Amino acid sequence: MSGAKGRVLVCAGSDSGGGAGIQADIKAITALGGFAATAVTALTAQNTLGVQGVVGVSADFIRLQIRMVLEDIGADAIKTGMLADSATIEAVCDALAEFGPGIPLVADPVMVAKGGHPLLAAEAVATLTARLLPMAAVITPNLPEAEALTGLSIATVDDMRRAADALLGRGVRAVLLKGGHLEGPVLTDLLATADGIESFESPRIDSRHTHGTGCTLASALACGLAQGMGLRAAVVRARAYVRAAMLAAPGFGQGHGPLGHGVTMDPARLEQLA
Repeated sequence: MSGAKGRVLVCAGSDSGGGAGIQADIKAITALGGFAATAVTALTAQNTLGVQGVVGVSADFIRLQIRMVLEDIGADAIKTGMLADSATIEAVCDALAEFGPGIPLVADPVMVAKGGHPLLAAEAVATLTARLLPMAAVITPNLPEAEALTGLSIATVDDMRRAADALLGRGVRAVLLKGGHLEGPVLTDLLATADGIESFESPRIDSRHTHGTGCTLASALACGLAQGMGLRAAVVRARAYVRAAMLAAPGFGQGHGPLGHGVTMDPARLEQLA
């Protein structure tokens, strides 16, 4: 491996509409000065109105993609997104353990698409919990995902704190719990680690152009870790980037539109935020 920093291997599904998944991951990492490599886990036929079809990639081929990247290019961080079933989760975890031990992993436990289409088989939740989450340096669930992982109902920020604690209690090292599904003018995210829970608040942006926000945040976070940033600093920068990308949304599509991933932000300002 070279001494360069900023290489991120993304293991996730493809989004034909370009707003989420691998496409959003690549755009976000590139915008923040990183280098994105990929292991595609599934193909989706979708647009801003929803997902119409999903075709999985074989476990052996997913493993081969990961091996090829890590044996040659290497990675400074890894990000996982859509892992549709238990076989895919097992393949990714086995490959990362063999070819990428010790590389920080940002796990986005993608379960449901923005339009409601399930992206993770019900039987795979236990596998996700048992295999993937303990490997992660940080996980980035939204509230429905946190509810599915903990069995808790989340309707308030206090509920979010309880859910984050519950996830830490199950062996997760750090949780960035996203509060976008709560109502109200202020959006609150929580970063929970063994050292405690810190809240991050920002005014809610009233927009239908929110497709891919979760993928984008997790990849921006992974890029920060890959570039040598501490977890908190990487979270602050990732949140600032997602907010800027939402405000720069191009307005495409009739439904949940994509972000403006190519938004430019003053590097000095980003470092100041972090």
